[in-house]
Amino acid sequence: MLRFIVWRLAQNIVVFFLFLTVVFFLFQAMPGDYTKQFIMNPKIPPEAREALAERLGLSGTVWDQYIHYIRNVFTGNLGVSFEHYPREVWDIVAERLPRTAVLFFTATLVAFSWGFPLGKYIAWKRGSVGDYAATVTGVLFYTIFTPLLAIILLFVFANQLGWFRSGGFLSPRFWIRAPVSPQTVFLMLIATMLGLIGWWATGRLVTRRIGHPRPRKLALRTFTTLGIAAAVGGWYTSGLGPYAGDIVWHMVLPLLELTLISFGGTMLLMRDSMLEVVREDYITTARAKGLPDKIVRDKHAARTALLPVVTSFVLSIGFVLSGGIITETMFSWKGLGLTYLQATLSQDYPLAMGCLIFTGVLALMAHLVADVLYAVLDPRISY
Repeated sequence: MLRFIVWRLAQNIVVFFLFLTVVFFLFQAMPGDYTKQFIMNPKIPPEAREALAERLGLSGTVWDQYIHYIRNVFTGNLGVSFEHYPREVWDIVAERLPRTAVLFFTATLVAFSWGFPLGKYIAWKRGSVGDYAATVTGVLFYTIFTPLLAIILLFVFANQLGWFRSGGFLSPRFWIRAPVSPQTVFLMLIATMLGLIGWWATGRLVTRRIGHPRPRKLALRTFTTLGIAAAVGGWYTSGLGPYAGDIVWHMVLPLLELTLISFGGTMLLMRDSMLEVVREDYITTARAKGLPDKIVRDKHAARTALLPVVTSFVLSIGFVLSGGIITETMFSWKGLGLTYLQATLSQDYPLAMGCLIFTGVLALMAHLVADVLYAVLDPRISY
């Protein structure tokens, strides 16, 4: 396994280099001259333009710019944003990334936790009324036009009912006297999510020693409830609970849109995967041994059927930017996707390239994690 991971890391470095090359020449081929956009930008003082042009390699040929670009990327220097001068690209990406991460990771986790068990159950009861109803609902959510779903949610819950704001990620007046920045609260929300996931995983390991399933489930639920209560209590005692609540309140509609779409895809994928697995000979053998249907379904069929679902789950995390452009634009959520769109439209190419580069790194890491998880979940796979 270690040799495989090292080999895949070496492959990822080569693929990343090719990705950087494609990104560079893709922006070079776009209409207009972004070097003129840089030189004529009134936000950049004239005395700073020459030094920045030399630093970014904008004063040389395309080949010189490419060499500068590759060197800067591998040294962690993505330059300065044209539109947000003099802010560094990495500073802007680091500011917007937690907003996208909180939104998309939460939606992905909720969709997986709902779609996996439901897809498993309806596949086991194929042909039932519940199967037809769940399948039609899943297809509807998975194939719906994303902006249309966003418009429906905004019209119903923001315009007609007035339960939520129509856009943004916080209430500006509420944050005027906030003791911390929104960035800090977003980072704390991410830490809370990761802590709860780790707490739940620990509970799974601890409760596996309980033999009977009912006490084991009760113990896990109690363990999880204690973790959630501790997290809520921590936010309350810190005095930052209202600010986190304001962000969560603004996050409900975009989170609901992403969850419904991801839920439909996860449920349908799990259902199709289960339908293929239940036809295998080892499932027939398990049933012939007289094992209960629950054991055959959960222990034998679902684990194998989980492989493509896990792959889809991991890769969806790696491509948060692609889905974030539409959702963040519709709900005015100032995350990485909306930042990339605005940077491209304003020809702020250093910032746009920085967003794409980060997405490429995340996607390559997601592929590596998916390969490792495949080997962990399926003992038939060895490297």
